[in-house]
Amino acid sequence: MTRLSTHDAIIIGAGPAGTSVALTLARRGWAVAIVEKSEFPRRKVCGEYISASNLALLDRLEIGDAWRASAGPEIRRVGFFSGEACVEAPMPHAKEGPSTKDGFGRALGRDILDLLLLQAARSAGAEIFQPCRAVAIDRDGDMQMVEIQAKDEQETTMLRAPVIVAAHGSWEPGALPSQLAKTNRPSDLLGFKAHFTGSSLAPDLMPLLAFPGGYGGMVWADHGRLSVSCCIRRDMLARLRKHYGHDGHIHNSLEHHGYVSAADAVVRHLMESCRGVSDALEAAQLKGSWLAAGPIRPGIRSCYQRDIFRVGNAAGESHPVIAEGISMALQSGWLLACELADAPRGRAGREAAARRYEAAWRHLFSTRVHAAAAIAKIALRPGSAALMRATVRNFPQVLTLGAQLSGKTKPVPGFA
Repeated sequence: MTRLSTHDAIIIGAGPAGTSVALTLARRGWAVAIVEKSEFPRRKVCGEYISASNLALLDRLEIGDAWRASAGPEIRRVGFFSGEACVEAPMPHAKEGPSTKDGFGRALGRDILDLLLLQAARSAGAEIFQPCRAVAIDRDGDMQMVEIQAKDEQETTMLRAPVIVAAHGSWEPGALPSQLAKTNRPSDLLGFKAHFTGSSLAPDLMPLLAFPGGYGGMVWADHGRLSVSCCIRRDMLARLRKHYGHDGHIHNSLEHHGYVSAADAVVRHLMESCRGVSDALEAAQLKGSWLAAGPIRPGIRSCYQRDIFRVGNAAGESHPVIAEGISMALQSGWLLACELADAPRGRAGREAAARRYEAAWRHLFSTRVHAAAAIAKIALRPGSAALMRATVRNFPQVLTLGAQLSGKTKPVPGFA
């Protein structure tokens, strides 16, 4: 049996990008469907930091007060941990914030943030299909048909709409035309993330971590949780797993063939490569398990292709080294929704909206993507950690400048 449901827009993915589109369109009178494969709340591999310049947007999405009530402390300092170096500098103040109290960013776990946004979308009138996976998209005249399959049901549901928005990220391959092909390269960056409690890291400090084969960051989030996230090259991870598996120090973590788990290798590499991480986690306790995902796919992609709009990582992705992933997701969803809501209905209107959206996306995000790529290239180059340490020690103000270049003080269009 097949069920058919017709909407004005179908959003595939209920992360910050997808829900910001859905919320904005639903409040403009659109009939919106959201398809999300996972049950909420759920944790994600993500740095979880949101720049202060997004607070006006969160207020417009009507979750600003809830975000403020739950998020971690204000981040007033940016740091750099690498080897024995522990350097810090002021975080630039976002003067364009919605109030004098919103000059600095904070972090909130994705298990809380995504649920807040999805509940707001439901309250705005969006129809939620969860947990359901979109498995095919086919054209039906001026409309498109999205086939979805529920996790525990045999029934197939067909969703029909003229507007399809891919908000499914870039890390998971699939059969949809908007999903990226799966590749495996030694240079791939794999993402890891965990929460800790009882850390000694200063509450207002967010350090960048630079270590052989990767980079990462730490930030205090909600409920006393320290969010630790990093990216590491696939080939480096393989060497570390084998090395630590044969050194005889953590036999209880051995898996097979002398390899330790990826999580064991990552946390040990972090603590041995960055004194600041070792000090911060010395008395800390792991809360929950380590998460892994990837490989990440940095770069700028088409915002509109094969009659499908793309937002968030599906449209373009910066290296996580600049901690702007959630900001870009929220803002790209907002940009697209504004263009769609103001465009005439019909194919010509959609294509005009797509051109304006892509131009706005590149204007707002291209500098961030290129800056992140340059920083990541330096951080990942063999032997570059020593040069970075020397530079930051002698010129700590480059940390503040880097935060500005990454877009942490740039206002969202329409909120300046």
